[in-house]
Amino acid sequence: MNLTTASVENVEYMIEKIKEKLKVLNLGAIKPSHFDENMYEELKEIYELVMKKNSFSPNEMQALAEELGNLRKQ
Repeated sequence: MNLTTASVENVEYMIEKIKEKLKVLNLGAIKPSHFDENMYEELKEIYELVMKKNSFSPNEMQALAEELGNLRKQ
């Protein structure tokens, strides 16, 4: 997947991969439609961080959830 360009498809892909990696239980809480291309670079940074790590502490999970919440459309 080429994530160098901001697109709806890339946003959807990254959100789905983040949810898989973090094992998000409430799948409705994070939907690709909650994000737009304006926050693409920030979302990509979170995606890259999540993909690099094998496990997350509860504090890290909370921080990631908060960051994703901050990126949501208003």
